[in-house]
Amino acid sequence: MRRNPWSALAVLAVAQFMVVLDVTIVNVALPDIQQDLGFTAAGLQWVVSAYTLIFGGFLLLGGRMADLLGRRRMFLVGLVLFGATSLLAGLAQNPEQLVVLRAVQGLGGALLSPAAFAILTVTYRQGRDRNIAMGVWGGLAGLGGTLGVIAGGVLVDSLTWRWIFLVNVPIAVALAVILPIFIVESRAESSGRRTFDVAGALLSTAGLLAIVLGVIRAEPLGWSSFQVIALLAGGVLLLGAFLRVEARSSAPLVPLTLFRSRGLTTSVMALALNGAAFLAMFFLTAIFLQQVRGLTALETGLQFLPMGFAAIASAVVSAQLVTRFGTRPVQFGGTALSVTGLLLLTQADATSSYATSVLPGIMLFGIGIIATGTPASIAAVADVRHDQAGAASGVVNAGYQVGGALGLAVITTLATSHVEGLVAGGAGAQEALVGGFQRGLLVAAVFAAANIAMTMGAPRLRPTSDQLAEAAAAA
Repeated sequence: MRRNPWSALAVLAVAQFMVVLDVTIVNVALPDIQQDLGFTAAGLQWVVSAYTLIFGGFLLLGGRMADLLGRRRMFLVGLVLFGATSLLAGLAQNPEQLVVLRAVQGLGGALLSPAAFAILTVTYRQGRDRNIAMGVWGGLAGLGGTLGVIAGGVLVDSLTWRWIFLVNVPIAVALAVILPIFIVESRAESSGRRTFDVAGALLSTAGLLAIVLGVIRAEPLGWSSFQVIALLAGGVLLLGAFLRVEARSSAPLVPLTLFRSRGLTTSVMALALNGAAFLAMFFLTAIFLQQVRGLTALETGLQFLPMGFAAIASAVVSAQLVTRFGTRPVQFGGTALSVTGLLLLTQADATSSYATSVLPGIMLFGIGIIATGTPASIAAVADVRHDQAGAASGVVNAGYQVGGALGLAVITTLATSHVEGLVAGGAGAQEALVGGFQRGLLVAAVFAAANIAMTMGAPRLRPTSDQLAEAAAAA
């Protein structure tokens, strides 16, 4: 039976839409999850971080497994795992269960997403058809991020927070049923040893988890406590072991030679900072709008919606600006806008107007965060060898996810510490929450502003249309 490639695109795009939707849909449900399951203020960020850390930590392994074991097969494995853990997360009864299930859900996403992208790449020839497919893929991913906040609000207000996870189940079941009809199996040609570098994936992810946990535990225990020092030192040692394994591996998860590329190195750091600023802004603002300003989950989602539209418009315009002016000026301008947006948001409090204190900040941030990420993604793959383009794309995506999780841990820890300090000093609960929100966004602005240094060190490029298409797909 001959399969229509555009039917395959529909299946792949819906799957990617589901994965992206799951990242943003959770944010507006966080206050309800905290109240229902009894999360602490510091522990709540693990609902986000557990997913993003495991997702980012295993993306490269997921891509390698898809190439060697079969792309359709790993797509199906990731889809089933994602759907099953979504079901169980919707039934979770305590914080520990939900955090563990979110981590496993991230593993499902790390198997599903690179397999889907690989199928997309081999299904369409380079040129017009592939560019159309990449455009649809990227557009639906952006739409998923934008609609996630609205969908989350509708589900939380009309049903319960549990449906933000349960909604994935029928989608996953339907995709699993129709997958064999529209998508053929494929795998990469491999004449050498078929190795997956599981050790590299485990060491890197365990090291990052230890560092994040050490940062979080520093807030209640203090930076000089034995537990915090042991976690941070253990994380560094694990990451050191990861680098040693990669240097000696015949098929490394991350070829260390990639980092000889100045464009890739500066871009990964820039996107990691972007991820930190974005996840922190979303996390803190969602809680602020509901717990300080008293909005419902749906009202919160609607207040985020203009930022999503601004981000989509920025993705279109920034690519054109890169073509005309090069990567460095656009990245610098995007950084300035995102920092300005965060600084404007720090002026919001319990009584300030949405139109004057929140809307301008999230609009500028939405424009700036994409205008920073687009040129960084382009510069990342510009001077990488063609046979390492897939690995480079994986490193870029993993850098964004992992940087987001680490940055969120640091920023929320500092924000929570400030809230507790204000309460201890006699401030009211609402006043303390506003102070924590403002402190957290100020730290996020520092993370975003660090991109100025990355911009100064990045190459200035004017990419070809093919490089623009590749970068858009990577982003």
